[in-house]
Amino acid sequence: MDAESRQDQILSQLKAKARLSVEELTAHFGVSSQTIRADLRELHGRGLLKRTHGGAVHVDTASSREYGARRMLNLRQKEAMGELAATLIPDESSVTLNIGTSTEQVARALSGHSGLMVLSNNINIINALIGTRSKELVLVGGAVRQSDGAIVGEDAVEFISRYKVDFAVIGASAMDADGAILDFDAREVSVARAILRNARTRILVCDGSKFDIAAPIRICDVAELDYVVTDRPPPEQFIARARQGQTEILVVEQSDG
Repeated sequence: MDAESRQDQILSQLKAKARLSVEELTAHFGVSSQTIRADLRELHGRGLLKRTHGGAVHVDTASSREYGARRMLNLRQKEAMGELAATLIPDESSVTLNIGTSTEQVARALSGHSGLMVLSNNINIINALIGTRSKELVLVGGAVRQSDGAIVGEDAVEFISRYKVDFAVIGASAMDADGAILDFDAREVSVARAILRNARTRILVCDGSKFDIAAPIRICDVAELDYVVTDRPPPEQFIARARQGQTEILVVEQSDG
């Protein structure tokens, strides 16, 4: 069976079952786990399914409920990181924030700032800042992904490239101890890279649980950033790599509550 036929069958099975594991797909098709993972990566990149640890879920199953669940995951830490990141951004400055639940908390923490120009490919961020003292809110143009309010793809990259802002604030799905900042979706990565490329100061906001996640697509290296805001001290190798790029790592204070 060729890859296209196998991928069609994977999608058909997901519609019936909603969730599939790499193990059961390997057994069903009689191919290696590497082959199945490659199929899932390709289908994920095309937006036809959502990869999970050890398998995949139907894209509808992984949509708004998943984003809502991610919003609540490590919420207290994300709120603290958002508040800390917001202290790096002065009034009367310009900032671009990308899609993500951590960057959304940065936006909420910025609601008390005045005179900001805020650019985002995240509808939730723009909505959070409506009615605040921001000077201008700019929503990136393009097709909206209904599952999470993201605007991704080449149209978004081109739109962002028209601007040069004071601060970029991005999140990520994974971090590696060697300093790699990573994500799963090639379209989101393209947007994140454009945001970093078109900013004077680059900030990553990412909780320490992302060191436990492996993602295949590189956004950047920690040495290319100015600040990393996180909730626990990173691995020593990561700290050493950050030091090489003079990247400052800011760790939120842990609360006992």
